[in-house]
Amino acid sequence: MRVGIIGCGVAGQAAAIALARDGHDVTVMERFALARPVGAGLLLQPSGLAALARLGLREAAEHWGGRVERLDGRTARGRKVLQLAYANGDYGMGIHRAALFDILHSAMTALPVKLELNFEVTAITDGRVISRDGRELGPFDLVLICSGAHDGLRNTLGARVHDPVYPWGAFWTTCVDRTGAFSLALRQVYDGCAKMMGILPIGRVPDADGNHVAFFWSLPVAEREAQTAAGLDVLKDKMLTLWPAAETIVRAVSRFEDLSFASYRDVHVHPWRGGRVLVMGDSAHGTSPQLGQGGNLALIDAITLAHCLKKESDVERAMVLHEKMRRPHVRFYQLASRALTPVFQSNSRVIGWARDTFMAPMNMVPGVNYAMRTTLSGVRKFPFGIWKPPE
Repeated sequence: MRVGIIGCGVAGQAAAIALARDGHDVTVMERFALARPVGAGLLLQPSGLAALARLGLREAAEHWGGRVERLDGRTARGRKVLQLAYANGDYGMGIHRAALFDILHSAMTALPVKLELNFEVTAITDGRVISRDGRELGPFDLVLICSGAHDGLRNTLGARVHDPVYPWGAFWTTCVDRTGAFSLALRQVYDGCAKMMGILPIGRVPDADGNHVAFFWSLPVAEREAQTAAGLDVLKDKMLTLWPAAETIVRAVSRFEDLSFASYRDVHVHPWRGGRVLVMGDSAHGTSPQLGQGGNLALIDAITLAHCLKKESDVERAMVLHEKMRRPHVRFYQLASRALTPVFQSNSRVIGWARDTFMAPMNMVPGVNYAMRTTLSGVRKFPFGIWKPPE
């Protein structure tokens, strides 16, 4: 089968690897002149690590990433809010996006996958993919849109699309954890819902020495320009007022240009398919980063599609099966992310007070603790059930 994949990110490369290994003729199209990662760090949950294992790449990820055994969320005064550990030997893994990109890219380019760079897709017609400058590839038996949450190509599918930008985003960067004080846990500090800072261990970074962390500072998208204009020293003062113990990390940032700004969309597409076209990854179901599930869901999309194409030789039936298998899992995390976003990123004093008062005690309740741990691990399905890798 001839498969065209639009986008060379996590979903696109993972799908290319899985499908090329199954003998499909795969072409990946990337709009930039050089395929490259975007962003600082991400958290691979046990579900995403299971998908990487299916691709034969978990060992490589373990080599680069930083082990995460728990979440530790506190108020600026040190009150425990979110104390949550993985169970049954599971753990998460923080990893730099460049490291994950290199792992996937090396595996993809070792296969007979064609990569078309500087190919910005504007139209898909009868299996043919057309670029902005008029070039055409195909026809393909199947086209996958894996171009990310902010790309509008999904709007050409004829599906119902709802993809508003979340009002809150974050400044991100990475630096060396010289003291090792921030290993093994994703740590967050809050002042109500309006201020949040987090530090995630991400292990080793390509072309750099030492173990690194990614850290972020949350703020409304509308305040980005004002904060940039105010300068780095003002931002550092805010960070250190909130979290003095993070001084070694904060002081390591010397230029505002070292900070990247990330914004997010709440993406809902129904259905994910149209004709011979399927939307995957953040293009189909982007969420806020509260549960750290974007990369995991994208990896699972890829291995599930490969499974469906083995089960069904007909493309349309395979796409229907893929959506049937993925919808309950994805829907849970879309709903959970939407519900949790204002709990950690909003201007509501009431929600912040309720979170700080009740979340830690609720976590001590056995049934609630189980629900929170399985949600964190990336294995919950809607309305009930636990996700398992396809056989």
